[in-house]
Amino acid sequence: MEENKDIIVQQEKTGLGSIRIADEVVRIIAGLAATEVPGVAGMSGGIVGGITEMLGRKNLSKGVKVDVGEKEAAIDIFVVVEYGSKIPEVASQIQQKVKNAVQEMTGLNVVEVNVNIQGVTFSGAETKE
Repeated sequence: MEENKDIIVQQEKTGLGSIRIADEVVRIIAGLAATEVPGVAGMSGGIVGGITEMLGRKNLSKGVKVDVGEKEAAIDIFVVVEYGSKIPEVASQIQQKVKNAVQEMTGLNVVEVNVNIQGVTFSGAETKE
C-alpha cells in the first residue's frame, strides 16, 4: 500500500520562513491537469486506487508518480483514453498541460512527463454481467 508521505519537494527561504510542498500536492496537480485533456477517459491507478474508490474516497492523485528534488520534478502519468482519440496528440497535450500546471503552481522545474497509456474505453458502451 502506498504511504502518504509528507516530503519537502521545495524549500525556499523567505524573510518570513520557509515554504514546503508535499509530493502528494504535486501528484494531485498533475492528475487534475491530465484529466482536463480532451480524450482522457480517466486515470489508471492499479489496485490501490481501485480499493480507495470502492471505499468511497476519491483518490485525486491516482495514476500519478512523481520523483522530486529540491528544484526539479519528473512525473509519470498512467491514463485510459477514449476510443477514437489520437493517442500521440492526447499524450502530447497531457505532457504540456501537466508540465505547465506543476511549474506554475509549485515553481518546480518539470524535466520530464512520461505518459503511459494503460487502456482504451468506449463511450456509451454498457457492460452487462
